[in-house]
Amino acid sequence: MVISGIMETTSTLPKAKDLMQEPPRSPRQRIGDYVLIARMADKCRATLNGTNAEYHFNCPLDNMLFDFKGVNGDEVCQVLLHGASDEQLLDWFDSHGTPKAPEEIKAWSAHMERFSFYGVPEKAEWFSQECRQLGLDPSQVSLFDLLEADDRESHKLMMNSR
Repeated sequence: MVISGIMETTSTLPKAKDLMQEPPRSPRQRIGDYVLIARMADKCRATLNGTNAEYHFNCPLDNMLFDFKGVNGDEVCQVLLHGASDEQLLDWFDSHGTPKAPEEIKAWSAHMERFSFYGVPEKAEWFSQECRQLGLDPSQVSLFDLLEADDRESHKLMMNSR
């Protein structure tokens, strides 16, 4: 797989998870006050290591974070490719892209934790179908609830198939 000219490798990046063995961190897990950043970093590191399984870096979810901060996936990937720790990634995020006050970051993260595609006309059907497949009521769950349930189910199935 190529991420805008960066070839996925089989080298071992520090801190990279094997997403064939365990899911990325929850979208709720914050680095600094940013939601999504820990999950995105896990997916990028795993992609660079060739251990991303079915997880995709620079996906629409990651781009919600990138758009908020005014950075792009290629830039973030370069930072992680050079072995940045979570703390170094946070420092990079804070010093690049669109400046954000701590209150803006906290408000955006709180909004994202509650966000659901249930009320978004062009995504509601997809969201409802995905929720129902996991036994969730789409009118009662957030996107993060869906992702966490999908991670649990996907890894349960993966472990049972071995």
